[in-house]
Amino acid sequence: MIGCGGIANGKHLPSLAKIPEVKITAFFDVSEERAQEAKAKYGTPDARVYGNVQELLNDPNVHVVHVCTPNDTHAEISIAALEAGKHVLCEKPMAKTSTDAQRMLETAERTGRKLSIAYQNRFRADSRWLHTACRNGELGEVYLAKAHAIRRRAVPTWGVFLDLDKQGGGPLIDIGTHALDLALWMMDNYEPKNVLGTTYRKLAEQGSPANAWGNWEPSKFTVEDSAFAMITMKNGATVWLESSWALNTLDVDEAKVTLCGSKAGADMKNGLRVNGEEHGNLYTKEINFGNQFDPTMPNDSAEREARAWIDAILNDQAPVVTAKQGYVVQQILEAIYESAAKGQPISFQ
Repeated sequence: MIGCGGIANGKHLPSLAKIPEVKITAFFDVSEERAQEAKAKYGTPDARVYGNVQELLNDPNVHVVHVCTPNDTHAEISIAALEAGKHVLCEKPMAKTSTDAQRMLETAERTGRKLSIAYQNRFRADSRWLHTACRNGELGEVYLAKAHAIRRRAVPTWGVFLDLDKQGGGPLIDIGTHALDLALWMMDNYEPKNVLGTTYRKLAEQGSPANAWGNWEPSKFTVEDSAFAMITMKNGATVWLESSWALNTLDVDEAKVTLCGSKAGADMKNGLRVNGEEHGNLYTKEINFGNQFDPTMPNDSAEREARAWIDAILNDQAPVVTAKQGYVVQQILEAIYESAAKGQPISFQ
């Protein structure tokens, strides 16, 4: 485990600890105290805390590395781990820039090691049901998707979330990336053509005592507070992406999608609903998941993500989230920021 902060302790470590085939033996964090605490709680009796990343990667008994560090270090650490022969699960987003993401992808392909990006929302029950419906053609051609990542006042005020240099952006690259990943995955469409994006800092300078995680210091808030984009795909499909940490709205949803297809539509905004026309009448169906998924797999999305990732390694299969998919998401995010900065659409080759 490289990076033993909130996401490691909140998701990765407790999920991995429930998998019998997994032994958590190596820890590194810029705070040795955090690493020692993670080791004491989740490590094997002979687990070690390493003084630097390369020492950990030199350990031949480490086969898999999870990268849970700030965005600007994802590429450096992931590439070093892949070069050392380790399989890598990197936290989202894939990297700070698309160039770095491309380097990660190329290294994984050259070394033959598995590289996946931690988009755990794919493993939610509603996501899995809707993805299956899309693959079965139940919605027909999905030509419009709305990717929702809207918070009213939930700016993360800890760590480096507000630091542009370390993170590369704010809500767009932090939570917008989850919604965009879901939309592209549902559509099975990874060929963007044009992007028109806007970003705003309308509330960042004000501060907010009502913020879910306490008031922020405006001078340290160096990223956007909201971002929006229209993405046109090469086949003519459209994706509308909305993201915010702070926005004056009551229409709040996070890591959700709305899909419009030629046969039916679906949305996750109030549970999972499917809509369409049948026998001359319009219908709306609320989906009850029941027990239609493998009962041997955990229901928690983080646990399911970890189980699927380890299974991909043990069975030498492609991970559910491929590096190529993560790279396209990163390309689109970067194009949105570029479009907003230049005030014009950005085209892909």
